[in-house]
Amino acid sequence: MRAFLASGNAHKLAELRRALPSWQLRAPDAGAPAAPEETGTTFDENARLKADWGRRLAGADEWALGEDSGIEVDALGGRPGIESARWAEDGVARLLAELDGVANRRARYVCALVAYAPDGRELAVEGTLAGEIAPAPRGEEGFGYDPIFVPDGEARTVAELGDGWKTRHSHRARAAAALGQALTA
Repeated sequence: MRAFLASGNAHKLAELRRALPSWQLRAPDAGAPAAPEETGTTFDENARLKADWGRRLAGADEWALGEDSGIEVDALGGRPGIESARWAEDGVARLLAELDGVANRRARYVCALVAYAPDGRELAVEGTLAGEIAPAPRGEEGFGYDPIFVPDGEARTVAELGDGWKTRHSHRARAAAALGQALTA
């Protein structure tokens, strides 16, 4: 299956390539028109905006995939949420500062995927990964908030667990698995 991922984020492309091994994913090249602003109020709406943009750039035989993801922290009323990538120059430092002295460190990663098939079909799925925010960054792999996110059932951060673990268990991996299930349904 061939697909155009409507994202310039190399980390997301690599993760989705690992999570969707039977897909041939490509991303926009340097000369592509600018991606749309993320003006949606939900992860799904932003993923849909990207999929719409991707549909215009994808080949006639390619799927168009839009992805939006982030972290929601209970004690912050779900923030940074859809603003995760733009929340602060150093989101990890800001998140740790805002949670300083806060006992409730529950959080969840969310990933929305919207896929448009070459024949016009649309699939929309979501994957989540629950856990809590560590008191300090740990680990070298992953990106974004991975050095401070400890998944439920684990003692290590996603950055410590590594990319192999992330390929099987992350919010993006769970969304990719949901997409696979939706395709076979």
